[in-house]
Amino acid sequence: MKFEITTKKINTIKADCEFVLIIEKNLDHKWITNKAEFKELGFESKAEEVCFLPHAKKVYGVVKDLDRDEIRIIISSMLKAIKKTTYKTIKIGSYVKNCPVTNIKAIVEGAILGSYSFDKYKSKKESSIKREFIISLDEYEDKEIKLEDAKKALHSAMVIANATNFTKDIVNTPPDDMTPKKLAKVAKNLAKEYDEIECFVGDEKFLKKEKMGAFLAVARASEHEARFIHLSYKPKDAKDRFVFVGKGLTYDSGGLSLKPSDYMVSMKSDKSGACAALGIIKGAVELNLKSEIHVIIGACENMIGGNSYKPDDILKAKDGTTIEVQNTDAEGRLVLADCLCYAIELKPDYLVDLATLTGACVVALGEYSIGVMGHNKELIDSLMNSSSRSGELCAHLPFNRHLKKLLKSDVADICNISSSRYGGAITAALFLDKFIKDEYKDRWLHIDIAGPAFVNKEWGYNQAGASGAGVRMALYWLKDHEYKKERN
Repeated sequence: MKFEITTKKINTIKADCEFVLIIEKNLDHKWITNKAEFKELGFESKAEEVCFLPHAKKVYGVVKDLDRDEIRIIISSMLKAIKKTTYKTIKIGSYVKNCPVTNIKAIVEGAILGSYSFDKYKSKKESSIKREFIISLDEYEDKEIKLEDAKKALHSAMVIANATNFTKDIVNTPPDDMTPKKLAKVAKNLAKEYDEIECFVGDEKFLKKEKMGAFLAVARASEHEARFIHLSYKPKDAKDRFVFVGKGLTYDSGGLSLKPSDYMVSMKSDKSGACAALGIIKGAVELNLKSEIHVIIGACENMIGGNSYKPDDILKAKDGTTIEVQNTDAEGRLVLADCLCYAIELKPDYLVDLATLTGACVVALGEYSIGVMGHNKELIDSLMNSSSRSGELCAHLPFNRHLKKLLKSDVADICNISSSRYGGAITAALFLDKFIKDEYKDRWLHIDIAGPAFVNKEWGYNQAGASGAGVRMALYWLKDHEYKKERN
């Protein structure tokens, strides 16, 4: 999909089709020229409603207001309305609300995210038209809007949306075609594509050398050997170091604490945190961000065999902490524990783990929201503010001392599950907290993406399947952080 920014007036631009946004119940805008036909068609101009008029070569889409996500959703729906047409060029205005770069980003992100498809394994692939959006700054002729600023906004939006779709592709790939070794190959290919990225991949010998006993235990029953992946991006004169740790369970059967069969379907998505981390570093390089960024991924399968790790086993993590296993399906936190220990050795200014960690988070927040946890309220707020602008929904789940006590073990330093069925998303995060050194606790955020990472139905501008959860949130946050640094 191509995009062009122009200062030409809408009515002078030649295009196959025009997209016109209507603010709910408001038909007074100059670009709305087919009011008489709306009544005949039963078009009520309610939010998220779309009206395609082929004879006029116009598509009208209704938004509640000109909020970013309202625009993303309606642009996606408008593109669906013309999916089977031969239209190649679409013109649209950027509309007046604050600065037009906000609307430009929303239009571009909505178009790219909404038009994603995953048909790699279909024998008969849908034919698709390569479309071009021409976005006009028509209404800004009397304002001090620089074309260059608009083009920068366009570039930023394209990078972030494409990084998200890149992540979706990896998550959607089935487990046989995305084993730990193959996920490591994706990481290596990123390093080949971008000179700015360095890649290290460690095998099980490396894990043994690093004394990652928890990670090794989860991986040992699979015929696909585990991989430890470390990607780094180190721009010159970087002032901050961000480390993103991704859970990379390329498949999770539950181990000996076997999942019911219907819960195993879609477990290819248990690598979503790792895939998001790959999307984040890809986006960071393309945005030319000035922060140093590291990605740490623990990639393995949680399978069943004669050498499976078992409930009642006691494992030793990289930092020497002993862990009583009471449920082998609480495996992601074991892999993350060792990866977090390694990540802390990099002395991060900001440490973030991303994981499809708990069904409890989905119960608490629903399928569409990310759970955010940590000790530093200011840091949590900064991420959540960026996330709200990115379009990713999130909520803060607070820690408390009483839930932490539920992880007590009589035979080891900590148990891998809580003694209560309640508050499972928080107790999982508090398990990870055990592996965060005191001096890093205020720098750490835990992001549970179990809800939105993979949903079996369409929602908003997301297709059924992977959504690339966490990528847009993180890239908006990194950009906001850089902007604040520059201003200070």
